[in-house]
Amino acid sequence: MTANSPVDAVPGNPLLELMARARNQQLALADLFQSAENLSAAGHRPAAAEIYKLWIAFNDKNPLLHLAYFNYAVTLSSLGDTAGAMHALRAAIRIEPQFGQAYINLGRTLEDCDLIGPAVEQWRAYADATADVTPDRITHRLLSLQHIGRVLEGADRLEEAEAALWQAMELAPTRPEAAQHWISLRMRQCKWPVLQPSLYVTPKQFMEAMSAMSIACYADDPLFQMAKAYRYARTTVGRPADLAAFSPKPVRRKTGTGERLRVGYLSSDLRQHAVGFALSEVLELHDKASVEIYAYYCGDPAPLDPTQARIQRAVDHWRDIAKLNDLDAARMIADDEIDVLIDVNGYTKHARTAIFAYRPAPAIVNFCGYPGTMASPYHQYMIADERIVPPENELYYTEKVLRIPCNQPVDRARLVNPRPTRAEAGLPDDAFVFASFNGMQKITAPCFARWMTILEATPGSVLWLLAGDDVANERLCSRAAESGIAPGRIIFAGKVQNPDHLARIGLADLFLDTFPYGAHSTAADAITQGLPVLTAAGKSFAARFCASIVAAAGIPELICDGPDDYVRTAIALAQDPARLSDIRRSLEEQRETCALRDTPALARRLETIFWQIQGEAERGETPIPDLRNLDIYHEIGTQLAAAEIEFEDDASYRARYRAELAALDAYAPLQPDARLWPENAAT
Repeated sequence: MTANSPVDAVPGNPLLELMARARNQQLALADLFQSAENLSAAGHRPAAAEIYKLWIAFNDKNPLLHLAYFNYAVTLSSLGDTAGAMHALRAAIRIEPQFGQAYINLGRTLEDCDLIGPAVEQWRAYADATADVTPDRITHRLLSLQHIGRVLEGADRLEEAEAALWQAMELAPTRPEAAQHWISLRMRQCKWPVLQPSLYVTPKQFMEAMSAMSIACYADDPLFQMAKAYRYARTTVGRPADLAAFSPKPVRRKTGTGERLRVGYLSSDLRQHAVGFALSEVLELHDKASVEIYAYYCGDPAPLDPTQARIQRAVDHWRDIAKLNDLDAARMIADDEIDVLIDVNGYTKHARTAIFAYRPAPAIVNFCGYPGTMASPYHQYMIADERIVPPENELYYTEKVLRIPCNQPVDRARLVNPRPTRAEAGLPDDAFVFASFNGMQKITAPCFARWMTILEATPGSVLWLLAGDDVANERLCSRAAESGIAPGRIIFAGKVQNPDHLARIGLADLFLDTFPYGAHSTAADAITQGLPVLTAAGKSFAARFCASIVAAAGIPELICDGPDDYVRTAIALAQDPARLSDIRRSLEEQRETCALRDTPALARRLETIFWQIQGEAERGETPIPDLRNLDIYHEIGTQLAAAEIEFEDDASYRARYRAELAALDAYAPLQPDARLWPENAAT
């Protein structure tokens, strides 16, 4: 008996002549590629791999042999033959030592095998070999450097990642990807100034590269953040190429019918994550006689995650869409006949914004996951509160703003372990403890300088921070020493499980918020554990969120008018134990009655909002996002943000933008918009 080869298995053996041509060196490389592609498309990948193997064996003198090896590797990879693919890619590199795409793919394959070091070695080898860049190599050199930066960042080798990204950034300064990650890394490491001079990258290119999230940490500039979000939606998410393949469902009449409203929450964070913690009880408390809840999960697998298991029990329908492409995910949502679809990711990690671009539901809402406007043509609503978005600030958002009492849902059932002693948490028993458990990317140079002023005025006090990596921690201690503060007065808290984190945070005396990107769930955690939070409200969503939480907890007196008031108040509270004790007592007395912890009322209000949205859809009144002039606001923001004005009043801020708009209009008349350039603005 003779075993069948993959080629023999093809019905009718149509490839025998082709195989003979390959053996006889009569099959051109282009014909090989086309034949293999046809086989793969027809579902015969083993046969495609066989023809590559045969051609390579009998055409080893062909000057383009490395290309055959490369395509062979791609086919083997699609068959799950990782080892075979790696052998083929290494062969391609041996034949052509500067074959960039082979290095890229070999590194990615090694990365997929969790071989981070060897993966970086492959990309570094190509980057080093192509230092004398030519146009045909610049793309692969750039990709190599970006992969190095990405992988090393994920491995918390931040200094090395930053160096690789700097090379990539200077290699192609007009492409924002490397600079965007480089800026983010600098923020995470508290490297100030964040932007440093370069012969190849202009200040404007740095500002162009910043993401909307990074801008929120860098400047309190809601117009620029809106324009950044718009730019991202237009250029990175874009219009789906297969949009014509999707047919949106019409609005279904539900009002007054007794039918439940179908509401979908789509997020990668429905798990042990700040968003998952925040939404758990809300989902449990939804009135299932009024709304039917669907959860669409697009994150990494979380099989042993108790928060995700709790959410799965709370919702009516759980859908894992992580492995679906965007079109198929949109079709699933449409087939589920969702009436109101909530984007709980925004532009955060693992977001699937392109799903929303298909408009899989009649109404799309931005809520809970992202601190700002989506500035897309398909996000029609945003849920916020009166303090984060007062009516006069609605011009900073393209969505129609609908309001709840407080934008921070709180899960009253979260597990909290017994509180440790200060000694167990590494804190001195007799010191006044200022705390700030925000991520290090939110700490700016002016913010840290304010903290040093506060410590200088309160001898014996300490500052308790959430630890970064060792280098970042040492950098902050050095900055403290430069300010005349003993480094030992900076104490770093390591990462612990959430129940332990909640238990320890109440050991501090006063939480100091960051600016311009303030605390969100971290502030809610602190307040629910009885720790007063001091904040200053700015203009943007991220700069006002903490003030919303503080007000909802019933202690609005801890919302400061600006940085100077913030410093004065922090010092005064540290020097007045009785006043601080009264605030703590007030927090405790209002704990179960304040708006921050009234989760049942929040759930009812959300349902009212969902039905309001449904009613507007049925009447044809769904709002259309106003995206006019956002490229102009982006141009102006790029210039103004570079001035690094940390804090200013609304009138001064808007006046700066209006002056620039007027200058541009004088050059070429601008179309009117609903923000700072209405009809007849120039007259």
